[in-house]
Amino acid sequence: MRNKEALVTTDVKLFGKVAVLMGGPSAEREISLLSGNAVLAALRAAGVDAYAFDPAERPVWELRQEGFTRAFITLHGRFGEDGTVQGALEALGIPYTGCGVLASAIGMDKWRTKLLWQAAGLPVPDFCMLDEHSDFEQIAQRLGFPLFVKPACEGSSLGVTKVRSLAEFRPAFEAARKLDKLVMAERFIGGGEYTCAILGGRALPSVKIEPASDFYDYEAKYFRDDTVYRCPSGLSAEMEAQVGAYALRGFEVLGGKGWGRVDFLMDEAGLPYLLEANTAPGMTSHSLVPMAARAAGYSFETLCLAILEQTKRD
Repeated sequence: MRNKEALVTTDVKLFGKVAVLMGGPSAEREISLLSGNAVLAALRAAGVDAYAFDPAERPVWELRQEGFTRAFITLHGRFGEDGTVQGALEALGIPYTGCGVLASAIGMDKWRTKLLWQAAGLPVPDFCMLDEHSDFEQIAQRLGFPLFVKPACEGSSLGVTKVRSLAEFRPAFEAARKLDKLVMAERFIGGGEYTCAILGGRALPSVKIEPASDFYDYEAKYFRDDTVYRCPSGLSAEMEAQVGAYALRGFEVLGGKGWGRVDFLMDEAGLPYLLEANTAPGMTSHSLVPMAARAAGYSFETLCLAILEQTKRD
């Protein structure tokens, strides 16, 4: 077994009966089902006694009733990525993959994530929180156009609008507010979008994302085949090391553990800014963590086993 795969157990029977939590009630249910079914197939191919479990269709307490000993979380968005299901699993005494309650809750909230990162001295794009009384013209003067408006507690770019003029600003806010009461406006950083996956306390090779659409939106993330992903990303060895260090530090500040992903923007001068954290990243055919893991020598099956293995190390 290669050193980089040393986290993977040699006896999958030690995992016991594993629930792959997928679906759920969030706006990201469709993607969660894609992630969950991919993970389920990989675990079963490796000989793990794994089963699908959809918390939108069955109460979580049935996990104990049915003898599940571990949970692989592939739920995205609210309930699955915000600490809610993590708290339920803690109460049930069932070990689970990924971050705990606090890190999950904070990581789902882009506003509070940015506040913590700022307090830790990590670079983030300038932003403002919005409400119906906001002075949109003044905020636009501060942030400049284009800017992004986004719900603070949604993922997968749901409700995100790239705003190019003052006339578009308030309608973008109203659209985002339909998904979340917390809405933010964020400065546009135009030097490229990158992500850095984290696995077992190690930063994996960064991925550069080059969407063919105007920005990396929901369709570009999951369904379009013209989004270009570069891994290796083309960063210099020095910048690759800096981005990896920022990702690990940003994840640590949130209380993250196990596995996750930190997204970055690069400005025109080549300076990185932390954008957001993902504590239950996608595991679909278009997802970024499997790409980075593949560049580090992991097959998809081995990646799934390495993530599941972390449930045995607490």
